Amino acid sequence: MERTLIIGTRGSELALWQANFVKDSLANAGITAELKIIKTQGDRILNLSFDKLEGKGFFTKELEEELLAGTIDLAVHSHKDLPTENPPGLIIAAVSEREDPSELLLILKDCVDVKQKLSVKYGAIVGTSSNRRKAQLLAYRPDLEIEDLRGNVPTRINKLRDEGYDAIMLAKAGVTRLGIDLSEFHVEELTPNEIVPAPAQGALAIQINESDTELLKALKVLHHPKVAKELAVERTVLKLFGGGCHLPLGVYCRKEDGVYQVFTSKADEGDQFPDRLFLEAETTDGLAEKIVAAFSPERKLPGSVFISREVNEQSYFRRALEKHNIQIDGRSLIRTVPVITKLDSYILKHIDWVFFSSKNAVEYFFQLEPLLPKDVKFGVMGAGSEEMLRRKGYFANFTGLGIDPEDVAAEFAKRANGTQVLFPCAEDSLKSIQKGLSAKTKVIDLVIYETVLEDEVEGSGAEVLVFTSPSNVDAYFAENLLDPYQKVIAIGRSTGKKFDEMGVKYTLPFSPDEVGLAEAVFGL
Repeated sequence: MERTLIIGTRGSELALWQANFVKDSLANAGITAELKIIKTQGDRILNLSFDKLEGKGFFTKELEEELLAGTIDLAVHSHKDLPTENPPGLIIAAVSEREDPSELLLILKDCVDVKQKLSVKYGAIVGTSSNRRKAQLLAYRPDLEIEDLRGNVPTRINKLRDEGYDAIMLAKAGVTRLGIDLSEFHVEELTPNEIVPAPAQGALAIQINESDTELLKALKVLHHPKVAKELAVERTVLKLFGGGCHLPLGVYCRKEDGVYQVFTSKADEGDQFPDRLFLEAETTDGLAEKIVAAFSPERKLPGSVFISREVNEQSYFRRALEKHNIQIDGRSLIRTVPVITKLDSYILKHIDWVFFSSKNAVEYFFQLEPLLPKDVKFGVMGAGSEEMLRRKGYFANFTGLGIDPEDVAAEFAKRANGTQVLFPCAEDSLKSIQKGLSAKTKVIDLVIYETVLEDEVEGSGAEVLVFTSPSNVDAYFAENLLDPYQKVIAIGRSTGKKFDEMGVKYTLPFSPDEVGLAEAVFGL
């Protein structure tokens, strides 16, 4: 291509980074380009939150108008800012690789409380203008006060420095691209299955006139079809819901081991508890439509659910179900008792890691008042164990979030092989993580409690039965049978194996925690 292209871009640091990234990529393909900075409605109006602005395309409309007028050749957008339909005459010619779509919670260090979920102090003021983030944050932490936060990434960080907020939330992609040093803050990284990102978050879209076939052909070198296919699912969901950037909707699609996984979070308002759904499919055909149908108000949800653990009033699981008037029968069918009352400090002297497979293991271990080495690291299985560890005042250096212990063991082994690992555990522990470690790793199994099955367990007539451990399965079915109308959810593969042995069909959540279990109930 002989002509010099004109790239239209907003003037923020992040927008300029994105435009220069495209310019440099074109240069590598032998195509020269220059930038033209264009101010958008979203850049001019900074005193209103997005849901107060009229129309759509707050950060894209002016760029699209210049494309149509022919004063620029291509526009570089954050893909998540684009409306779901192009103006007549314009097309998306290329989609970039996707940066990590995780969210970052930046917390002033004197506002950190590691015993709280997300590590921010009780009642903290958190800055974000995203209704999507607001709904999901309040679902985890209803005590938080959410305040509007506008401006580009450096401006938002400066507002946190000025201490108008205790914490703010940003997309990791923007921080990574700008290379911003965040060492002055405590940073919590929230993965896409914890806080579901905006549709197309982390990807760039290159928009051109559809009549410019020469440019369309030249831009193929920048296009990533795999990413485009995943984003198409996310943006189709957004389109079918008829929403813009003010809609409290998060959608994230990825392909893992040949299967498409989609996480969705949706509320009607930013201060409403969101519904969450996790779906897997071998093809994207009809996938967006299936997701939207699951959120239909006409859809019949279960009227009652049994879960084999106590669920208090603030439980995520309880609040997610009670939003839909689902009755909950929550009771543990087992009890635990300590096996030892004193810990030999010599056992702890040379350990590198302590790994907890359950909340009970965390609780009973710290009751022993262990004298831990200064540099010891902690590994946990699941968000529940991580939260219990926080309550004891410690961060997890490794959190296994999968439902398959073998997968978690493989991930943990990458960090712990060749070290000394202490496993505080139950007497009947399956030792799944230990089995995944190499022979060079010194494993110390420390039995600190035992599980006792309750006698004469009363059955439940609930439509859905949720089991949170193999022991609870044993206790329930020692005296009860499964009715034909009842559906079963097993918290993980170890629990699921009990049902495999019984020949009972069951559903597995994505993650072995209350969010995953709520998603599983909603997805039945």
